[in-house]
Amino acid sequence: MKLAKSIERLGTETAFEVLAKAKKLEAQGKDIVHLEIGEPDFETPDHIKEAAKKALDDNFTHYVPSPGLMEVREVIAEHQSEVHNKNISPENVVFTPGAKPIMFFTIMALIEPGDEVIYPNPGFPIYESMINYVGGKAVPMELKEEKGFNADVDLIEQSVSDKTKLIILNSPNNPCGSVMEPSDMKRVADIAKEKDIVILTDEVYKDLYFEGSHNSVYDYDGMEENVVILDGFSKSYAMTGWRLGYGIFPNQLVEPISRLVTNSVSCTSAFSQKAAAAAIQGPQDSVRMMLKEFKERSKIVVNGFNDIKGISCIQPKGAFYAFPNIKETGYKSQELSDALLNQGVAVLPGTSFGKYGEGYLRISFANSRENLLKALNIIKEFLD
Repeated sequence: MKLAKSIERLGTETAFEVLAKAKKLEAQGKDIVHLEIGEPDFETPDHIKEAAKKALDDNFTHYVPSPGLMEVREVIAEHQSEVHNKNISPENVVFTPGAKPIMFFTIMALIEPGDEVIYPNPGFPIYESMINYVGGKAVPMELKEEKGFNADVDLIEQSVSDKTKLIILNSPNNPCGSVMEPSDMKRVADIAKEKDIVILTDEVYKDLYFEGSHNSVYDYDGMEENVVILDGFSKSYAMTGWRLGYGIFPNQLVEPISRLVTNSVSCTSAFSQKAAAAAIQGPQDSVRMMLKEFKERSKIVVNGFNDIKGISCIQPKGAFYAFPNIKETGYKSQELSDALLNQGVAVLPGTSFGKYGEGYLRISFANSRENLLKALNIIKEFLD
């Protein structure tokens, strides 16, 4: 069998590879503390599950329009209108099975071979993977620790060329837990507007700020036709296995994106869309509870790493990740990640998120305080 050349350009998400290795060790009787997977360690709230059950009983079990059920798109549009203080039409909402298709479809719709995409590095690995897959040129936007793991906008501006078609932003950020300053966002918005570049803003962690409130490049005047908002339900509502996401698209992109949905998955399951509406319209206590707990865990992780010789860690401002600096340990990222797995702690090397992740680990603190302290103790004893 001869595979297409394009499949060789397709990357992966290392978290699932490390998870598989960790599960294999567990099957052999080894105790593993899981800090590798980006998944809330909470259950989906009952009212959301009940809405899905009711939708099944009400026979929401058939095909629906590719962009989604209109009544659910209306709920999302109202929600996003409140978030961004703008009047967003449900016609601009496209519902997808998971948030990743929004990245996939946006890049497929916009990028031709040779087109350039500026993306965060360290950053979610699927950005670079999809750019490469369609034949685009991935131009890294280095996130620097001295800037709180944010990009230097002067360097972004220097990276823009006549071939730049798309800029990807992610705030709060995976893997660093960083948050872009509003002034930097405004400058990126101005650059995109002036050069007629589309911005894909990944906002799946918008409900998980440890301080301040959500900032978006979409909020600035006149950005509606230059910005795609990517959002979903996995992180805010502990619904990773439900595979529910959506995009807010400029008018010109709605039809081609809907056509990509039709050609790939037909539509997103109807009953799960009803559950998504219940998530937005229902009580938000669970979201606030998770946020409070993640904030406390972040302090445990940061203090713990800063107490380990050779490691330093800055305080994340959102999401549920820390990105400790391990350069003084003498280990490379992959080397230390592999060693710690054998010690019973599953983490990710920073290089899983791009070349600028060398010298770092990514820690998901979506685990109990007890397990976080246990993992920190194992890492400290190993390095001592």
